[in-house]
Amino acid sequence: MIVGMPPVLAGLIGAAVALSVVLFVWMLRRGRETWRQLEARQQAERVAQELSDVIDTIPDAAMIVGEHDEILTVNDAANTLGLARGNRVGFPELLEEVRKVRAIQEPFRGTVVRELYPGAERLELSCGLQPLPQEKVFVVAQDESSHKRVEAVRRDFVANISHELKTPIGAMSVLAEAIEAAKDDPESVARFVGRLQMENSRLAELVNQIIDLSRLQSSDPMLTREVLDVTEVINEAVSRSREKATQREVQLIVAHTERAYILGDRWQLADAVTNLVQNAINYSDERARVTLSVLTVTADGDEFVEIKVSDNGIGIAADEQERIFERFYRVDYGRSRQSGGTGLGLSIVRHIAAAHGGTIRVWSRPGQGSTFTLRLPAYLGTDLEEEDDPS
Repeated sequence: MIVGMPPVLAGLIGAAVALSVVLFVWMLRRGRETWRQLEARQQAERVAQELSDVIDTIPDAAMIVGEHDEILTVNDAANTLGLARGNRVGFPELLEEVRKVRAIQEPFRGTVVRELYPGAERLELSCGLQPLPQEKVFVVAQDESSHKRVEAVRRDFVANISHELKTPIGAMSVLAEAIEAAKDDPESVARFVGRLQMENSRLAELVNQIIDLSRLQSSDPMLTREVLDVTEVINEAVSRSREKATQREVQLIVAHTERAYILGDRWQLADAVTNLVQNAINYSDERARVTLSVLTVTADGDEFVEIKVSDNGIGIAADEQERIFERFYRVDYGRSRQSGGTGLGLSIVRHIAAAHGGTIRVWSRPGQGSTFTLRLPAYLGTDLEEEDDPS
């Protein structure tokens, strides 16, 4: 004790020194704890990135779902099967199993059934769900029946193709013989050549659509995936159909469009809408009108984009409306042949819709026209390009 210092002051100084030592020790420990937390966070981020890289290499569909049902990471195979939609689980049946696994903290092994669209064969997924720390759930899935379905469809497809190809090939052979027989009659030769060119165009269109349909029936039908402005898809389809509409004096009207985005293959979706528009043109009388519109709708808590193509043509009887999406089925065979139709257009539309997790349906009345509605899942992600400010 300093001589002459009051005991109370000395006590206060001693207490302050002791407090400083305690505070220093506490700060030292707190600093070490903060450093450990920082290291742990960095380690967790490295592990998360490594886990994402591993999931990308898994051949099966795989993804990790967060504690709020958000998608943390997902590979291309899972997107192809529709396990994810943007940052959400792709369909209710799978979401239900994810929530069960999170709640009971026990793994799930079994089949999850998804109905792509009414009347279609159900998609049966062999799934494994594993609970992870922090209420995350790891999901892996396989469509084991896909190869069997594809092979069955291909066998049936080949049987139909053999019949359909015989018609234009046989016609071209007969026309070639007729041209040779009429070589001294220029007017007949010109007529037969015109018909030969028409059959050749029909054959080329048939072959191209067979190739398209075969690709759509593969295990991964989409060649590319990108975020698309639906308006651009509509404009492309109208541009492709303008010449045919002009030939038949049919008016193409884009009646109503909403700004909407979807995730998919740009050219496949443009092909689907083009097929719907040209089908409407072919089955409408001259000087009729074909109308396109785009609407956003909500169903069962999910957001969708609907592309509608309407005409005031001949219409479709109720008992034929389910069959029009079958390969090579034609409502009016004579009109289809005259317009160069192959009977594959609507089947291609159905497969493109299914590949994108969507549906195609029709409303029609004979003599009143038809409306085809292509419904596709809206893109729910947040990485849209910033729009230019018009101001």
